Amino acid sequence: MQWYQIEPLDLLMFRESKPFSPGESSWAKGLFPPLPSPVFQALRSATEFVPKPNERPEPKRSSIPERNMQFWGPFLMDEFNEVWLPTPKDLVALKRKTSNLDNEEQNEDNDNDDEGEDWTSVTRLVPQSEQTDWRYISFPKNHLKPLVSPQLDNKKFEGPPPYREYDVVLGPLKPWMKLTALLEYLQGKLPTNPKDFTDDPWGVQVLPHIKMEPGTRQVSDREGYFTEVAIRLEPGWKFIAALNPKIKEIIKPGVVRLGGEGHRALVSPIDFSDAKKIEPFWPKIEPFTTPNADSSVAYLLTPGLARTEGFKPHQLVYSAYPEAWKDILLGCATSRPLLWGGISSIQRSQVKDTGQSENKPWQFSLLPQRAFVPPGTVYLFQELPSDDSLKERPSDYRLLPQLDSQDNWLDTFKNLNYGLLLWGHR
Repeated sequence: MQWYQIEPLDLLMFRESKPFSPGESSWAKGLFPPLPSPVFQALRSATEFVPKPNERPEPKRSSIPERNMQFWGPFLMDEFNEVWLPTPKDLVALKRKTSNLDNEEQNEDNDNDDEGEDWTSVTRLVPQSEQTDWRYISFPKNHLKPLVSPQLDNKKFEGPPPYREYDVVLGPLKPWMKLTALLEYLQGKLPTNPKDFTDDPWGVQVLPHIKMEPGTRQVSDREGYFTEVAIRLEPGWKFIAALNPKIKEIIKPGVVRLGGEGHRALVSPIDFSDAKKIEPFWPKIEPFTTPNADSSVAYLLTPGLARTEGFKPHQLVYSAYPEAWKDILLGCATSRPLLWGGISSIQRSQVKDTGQSENKPWQFSLLPQRAFVPPGTVYLFQELPSDDSLKERPSDYRLLPQLDSQDNWLDTFKNLNYGLLLWGHR
């Protein structure tokens, strides 16, 4: 594979699934970081297809089929060429506190005074069955039980005056984690350095658009007023992504269109020959892409699709975890899904014999509606299937639906490495 860095030259806009049109539903938000598809299309626009022997002459760029390509990414890289990935959703931050038992009530009132300070330790959420404080709470038998905070340390010490030390939960960690720390996490280690985490390295920029009627101070009724919410990456931050050798390499930097509204980005090949600049990082990730006998944790690296129960084979309704995993899962830590597709509309123009253009009525349009499981989701397994049947449970070690007949869209998702899982233990 050949890796590239993609540096935005402007703000970026990747619209969400909500229908949008000026005048109605005029607030257009975005989904960020983007899904693999738009970044892949941007890279494809700057490359050329390499035909196999006895194939037809090289097609135009616009006709290059996705089935002939492999794509990995996009991932985030900072100005120091450090790779950052979503923080595992099962990690929570703890703060160590000391309390004077003589003034216990007053100390409890001040427990939240240090919420903004750095944490002192990190722990993992555990299955509800492993936490004795939850033994009297019941949940539906046909649903996966939640992950909860483990039993926290609470030690009492005698002395003048008597005191105790205890841990309190501060909440989730910052959303992005260094690759080096994530690899330690997959080996069963807990993070110890707050500098291994960072906030979202981008800012939100609201873009209002107003079109006035000529010669008046009135907003145009037809196009009117609408607002877009765009993203601007912090200086030095960029995307990285890879394409397979079936694509002619991008030898020199070039500008591509990335996302909506024609915003541009600079694509440059990454040279790993000088390890002092950028150290090869994929060889560190690749060993975790295949589970082994000791694997008990699966970390979602790229957005995936999980199919739920109770629907016919041709109907795809999505959930946080695959129905096929239900009997072997201990728990799942995730967040709200990434919605993409849905109802849309289109208005076409028709040119009359007089040469004037006339707009046709708005037409109803449907896009495939999918709810992607967000990267950083963590699955805890109580057992893994045997080696012979392992591929039957996780679809090729990916979080993708298992269909009797292979659809073209599913082949595309596999080629673009949607639902890529990293396997570890705790």
